[in-house]
Amino acid sequence: MNFTKRSIAAAGSVVLMLTATPAFAEDAVKTESHSVIETVGEGLASFFGGEIAGNRTASGEKCDPELMTAAHRTLPFGSLVRVTDALSGNSVIVRINDRGPFVKTRAIDLSKAAARELGIIGRGTAKVVLSLVAAK
Repeated sequence: MNFTKRSIAAAGSVVLMLTATPAFAEDAVKTESHSVIETVGEGLASFFGGEIAGNRTASGEKCDPELMTAAHRTLPFGSLVRVTDALSGNSVIVRINDRGPFVKTRAIDLSKAAARELGIIGRGTAKVVLSLVAAK
């Protein structure tokens, strides 16, 4: 593993350790300043709402559609991800706390709060760019 990959892996580990607790994680999501570690993908984003509120996520947390969280198939729980709408350029920071989406054509499933802030509620889905970030 070269130096850059080790740096990215170390930064990701720090992000994971620091965001392991939901209370700290929500503070990290609210922080205005984040640095991009790497772009981790692009694709279609959708969102979930009250229909699964209170259910346990794959990370063991209770699902709260009013928190800035998301489901991703492979990113570690606690990862902070900048989701940028390719159409509008708007972006939000979410914390990965669940697995999904289970629709093959989708890349990430956002909480309703994240979708609202991103401005995609009316469209239902949006083409997005996903970037792993670290709180400064």
